[in-house]
Amino acid sequence: MATEQETEQFTFAKEEEKIIKYWREIDAFQTSLKLAEGRKHYTFYDGPPFATGLPHYGHLLAGTVKDVVTRFAANTGHYVQRRFGWDCHGLPVEYEIDKMLEIKYKQQVYDMGIDKYNAACRGIVMRYAGEWRTTVERLGRWIDFDNDYKTLNTSFMESVWWVFKQLYEKEQVYRGVRVMPYSTGCTTPLSNFEAGQNYKDVSDPAVVVGFKVAGEEKTYFAAWTTTPWTLPSNLALCVHKDMDYVKIEDAESGNVYILAEKRLCELYKNPAKAKMTVLEKMKGSALVGMRYEPLFDYFAEEYKERAFKVLQDDYVTDDSGTGVVHQAPGFGEDDFRVCQANGVIGDEADDLPCPVDEDGRFTKQVSDFCGIYVKDADKEIMRTLKGRGQLIRQGTLVHSYPFCWRSDTPLLYRAVPSWFVRVRNIQEKLLAANQATRWVPGHVREKRFANWLENARDWNISRNRFWGTPIPLWANSDYSEIVCVGSVAELEELTGVSGIVDLHRDTIDGLEIPSKKNPGTMLRRVEEVFDCWFESGSMPYSQNHYPFENKEHFEANFPADFISEGIDQTRGWFYTLLVLSVHLRNTAPWKNLICTGLVLASDGKKMSKRLKNYPDPNIVIDRYGADALRLYLINSPVVRGEVLKFKEEGVREVVSKVFLPWFNASKFFLSRVEDLGVDFQTVSHHVSKENIMDRWIMAATQSLIRHVRTEMAAYRLYTVVPVLVKMVDQLTNWYLRFNRKRLKGDDGPRNACDAANTLFSVLLAMCRIMSSFTPYITEMIYQSLRPFISAHTLQSWNISDSRSVHFLQFPEVQDEYFDPEIERAVQRMQSVIELARVVREKNNLSLKTPLDELVVVHSDPQYLDDIRQLSSYISAELNVRNLVLSQDETAYGISYKAEPDYKKLGTKLRKNLPKVKAALPNIPAAEIKAALSTGFISVVDDITLTSDEINIVRFFDDLCLSDSHKHKSYHANSDKDVVILLSTALSPDLIDEGLARELVNRIQRLRKKAGLQPNDPVTYYLQFNSDPNDSLLSVLSKKEAFLFSLLKQEIFLVPVPQDSSVLIQDIHDVNGSSFTLTFCT
Repeated sequence: MATEQETEQFTFAKEEEKIIKYWREIDAFQTSLKLAEGRKHYTFYDGPPFATGLPHYGHLLAGTVKDVVTRFAANTGHYVQRRFGWDCHGLPVEYEIDKMLEIKYKQQVYDMGIDKYNAACRGIVMRYAGEWRTTVERLGRWIDFDNDYKTLNTSFMESVWWVFKQLYEKEQVYRGVRVMPYSTGCTTPLSNFEAGQNYKDVSDPAVVVGFKVAGEEKTYFAAWTTTPWTLPSNLALCVHKDMDYVKIEDAESGNVYILAEKRLCELYKNPAKAKMTVLEKMKGSALVGMRYEPLFDYFAEEYKERAFKVLQDDYVTDDSGTGVVHQAPGFGEDDFRVCQANGVIGDEADDLPCPVDEDGRFTKQVSDFCGIYVKDADKEIMRTLKGRGQLIRQGTLVHSYPFCWRSDTPLLYRAVPSWFVRVRNIQEKLLAANQATRWVPGHVREKRFANWLENARDWNISRNRFWGTPIPLWANSDYSEIVCVGSVAELEELTGVSGIVDLHRDTIDGLEIPSKKNPGTMLRRVEEVFDCWFESGSMPYSQNHYPFENKEHFEANFPADFISEGIDQTRGWFYTLLVLSVHLRNTAPWKNLICTGLVLASDGKKMSKRLKNYPDPNIVIDRYGADALRLYLINSPVVRGEVLKFKEEGVREVVSKVFLPWFNASKFFLSRVEDLGVDFQTVSHHVSKENIMDRWIMAATQSLIRHVRTEMAAYRLYTVVPVLVKMVDQLTNWYLRFNRKRLKGDDGPRNACDAANTLFSVLLAMCRIMSSFTPYITEMIYQSLRPFISAHTLQSWNISDSRSVHFLQFPEVQDEYFDPEIERAVQRMQSVIELARVVREKNNLSLKTPLDELVVVHSDPQYLDDIRQLSSYISAELNVRNLVLSQDETAYGISYKAEPDYKKLGTKLRKNLPKVKAALPNIPAAEIKAALSTGFISVVDDITLTSDEINIVRFFDDLCLSDSHKHKSYHANSDKDVVILLSTALSPDLIDEGLARELVNRIQRLRKKAGLQPNDPVTYYLQFNSDPNDSLLSVLSKKEAFLFSLLKQEIFLVPVPQDSSVLIQDIHDVNGSSFTLTFCT
C-alpha cells in the first residue's frame, strides 16, 4: 500500500524488496566481510532471543540499534563479525510444551520420560526461526544466520560447563537453602530479577489471628497475615523490642489481645471509641521469650523445645499489621532469617517445615489440607480458625504481588535447596568494572544498574526442570563428596563412557562416577539444570566454544566493543554477563553499551496481542518500508532509555517528510544531468566555491561528517539521527529550493553544471553517511548515482568493489570545504526567513503576494553582514521588494526585557525567587541591554544576577517607533536574538503582482498534471469564463512583462485554433475570476 505521497507505481517498500534481491545476488553481507578482512576486529555480542515467539517491536528496535552501530563500525575501518544467537533452553520452551501436552505436575514428566519430554522441547525450539530470519533480513539487518550459535548445541553447553567449573574451583559456588520466589506453574525457583518482571494488583485475604498465650486463659497474641496458607507451618511470632505494645480486653468477646499500641486500628475502626479496656502497656522487649500454644499441631512435637515463642527483630514495623508478625520460616525470607538466628531452625535443609510440594499443594504433613493448592486452602484454613474462635478479624487487601513471568501464576516464597553463585563478595568489583564501561544513556549505569549491583544477592543458578544445560555436579546422597565436570572429555574419562555427543539430562543423567572416598559406591548427577540466564551470561565464551576452540581469537578480542538490549536487561543479561565476567576475568565483558527504552502502544499501555492495541510490525514494514520504521525508532526517546508510545503515523511522516523529499532530490538530479547535454561521468566533479549556496551545502556536509564521527564514537545515536534528518531538510527545502532555477539552466550552462556537481557530491556523501542508518534508500539512491562515479574517485576512496554503497567507507572530512562562517550566515538567514514566514501565516498573506519591506534589526554588525551577503535569497524567498538591515534599535522600537532562568535561579535564590520574579519586569530596558556587555544586573535588595542566569529578550514595541516609521504597518517576530519587522500593507501594485503569481502557479500545476518536463514546449491559451470588472484581464495587461519573465513565453488570450493539438485543458479560478487554460502542442 502506498502512502498518500507515493504514486501507485512506486513505493519504498517495493523498492526495498528489489534491493534485498540484489543483495542476495551479490551476496552483499558476506562480500562486505571478505572486503574487510585484515582490518582491525570490532567485537559485538548479540543477546540471544527465544525462537518460540515471533519478533515484536522491542526486538526490531534492538536489532536496528545493533545494525546501525555494527554497520558504522564496518564502514569506519573495522572487521565486524555478526552472528545471530538463539536461546533454546528454559522456562519459555518448557511452558509451551506443558501447555501442549497438558502437563500440570512434575511427576507427569517422569511418567512420560525425560527423553520424550526433551524431544518435544527440541521439536519447538526453532519453531519460528524462519519467521525471525525473514523479519530480520527484511529489517535490513546484516547478521549471520548460517553461522549462528544455539544454547542447545553441545559445543555451547560444554563451554557453559567450563565457565561453571572455573567458579566452582574458585569456591564461588555453594548449595544452600533459601526462601526463593517459586513458580508452581513451572515448578521451579526463580531468581530475584525474574521475580520482579510481572507484578499485578491482586486482592488477598487480610486476617488477624489469635495465638493463645501459654498458661493464660482467653489471652492471645494478635498477629496479622495476608497468607493464611502459611499458618500451618508457623513456628514463632516476632515483635520489635522498642515498639509500644498493649494488652487489651475486648468487651464483645471477653478475650484479651496483645498487639502494638499504634495498630489498634487493625481491630477497631475507631480505637478511641472502641469497647475495650487497656489492661497493660509494655515494650516489645517484655514480650520476647513468651510462649504460646501451636496454632496447628502438625510440627508441635518436633519443634516443641525450640519453637512457639516470641522473638524480636527490627524488620517489624507499626505502619501496617498488628506489630506481631507470624513466622513461617519455610515461606518467608525474614521469617527464615529470624528463626535461624534464634535457633528455631538449623542449617540443614531437612530441619525446616515446608509442607508444600513442587506443584504448590500441601503434602501429607498437613493432613487436614493434603493435596489442596495452597492459595485454594486459604478459605478452609480461615474456616477452621473461625470455628475455634481464633480468627479475630477477616478482610481483604488489594496489593501488588509478583506473578511468574512465564506461566502467569502467583509466585510463592518457598524454601528450596538451590545452587548459588556468590555475588555479595564481589559487589565492589562489579561496581568498579561497571564504572569502567560506557553506558548510553549514562544515568542508567550510574543509578538503575549501580543500585541493582549495590543490593545484589547471591545468584540462584539452578532450576528444578528438564530442558536445559545440566549442572555438571556428581555427588553422593549427603553431598559430602562432589565432583565438578568441566568438559565432555573429562566426563568420558570419569564415567568410562566414550562417544558422548549430547549433554542434556536424558543423555547424561544415567552416567555415574565411581566414588574416590567410598570405593564401590557411585556418584550421581544432581537433579538441577542451569538457569537459562547462566547460559546467556556465558555466551561470550560459549559461542566461540572457548577454551576448547578459538582460544587466541577470543582472548585477543575480549571484551566486546559493543552490546545493546532494552532497559529491562539491567536485571537480566547485562547483569549475568557482568557477574560471570568479573568472576572469570575481573573485568566487564563490554566496553560500550546502548540501553534502549521500552516501546509501548500509542495509549501508553503495554503492547498486547489480545487487546490488538498496536499495528503488526510486518504490516507496517510492508506499508512504509523498513527504513521508515528504522528511522522512526532510532529518532525517538527509546535511544535515550526512555519510553516510546508507538504511533503508525510517525512512520508515515518519515516517508513523507524525509524519504520522499530526499528521493525526489535524487530524481531531480538525474533529470538535470540528462538535460545538461554533457557526459557527467567524465567531467570533473570538483565542487566550485564561486556560489555561496554551493559553499554552504558543502560546508554543512563536512560538519555533518565530523559530527556523526564524533557522536557515533560516543555511541550517542540520539544526537546523531536528528542531525541526519535535518540534513535532508537542508538539502531539499533550502539548497534545492534556492537553486532550482540555477539547476534548470536559468543562469547559464556552466552554472547549471556547477550546481549539478554540488548536488551530486552532497547526494553521494549523504548515501555514505546514512547507509548505516537507512540501508535501503541509500542503496537505491547510490545505485542511481553509481554510473556517474569516476574510476579516479573510487581509486581515491581505495575501493575495489563498488557494487553496493555498503562496500564504501564512511567519508572523511574535506577540509577545503569546511566553512563555519558560511554555515553561521545561512543559519541566520534561515532564522530570518522562518520568522517572516510565521508573520505571513498569521496575517493570511500568501508567499505569492509581494510585500514592500522587511526590516532586520540586530545590534551586532556581523549578524547584519551575514544577512547582507544572502539578501537576494531572502528577498526572493519571502517575496519582499525591499530588505532593510539596521542596528538602530531605537528607531525601530526594539526594547529589552529579562526573563528568569528558573533552573539556574531556583537553587541560587530559593526563598528570594518570587521577589526577583516580581522585580524583573520593572527593570528599565537600558539596564537590561547594558547587562549584555557588563555581564551582570542589579535586581532588588542588593541581589545581583549574571547575564547567563536570566534570558535577555529583544522585542518590538510599536509605541516606541520613530516618527519616520510610524506610518508603516509593521508586524514583528523574534527568536530572542534577532527581531524582524514585516510591512504587511498592500498597495494595488502589490496586489496585482500577487494575482499574477497566482496565475503562474495555475500554469505550473497544469504542466505537472500533464506530466510535462521543464523544457517540453507547449503553447498557453487562456479564455475567460467570467471576469468581473475585467479585474484579472487588467492584471494580465499591467503585468505582461513580469509574467513573461517568469514563464519565458507569452500567454495567448484568444480562442484555441481549430487546427491545434490540445494536450490538456482545465478550468481555474483566481480571485473570483474563472478561466479555461489550454495547453497545445
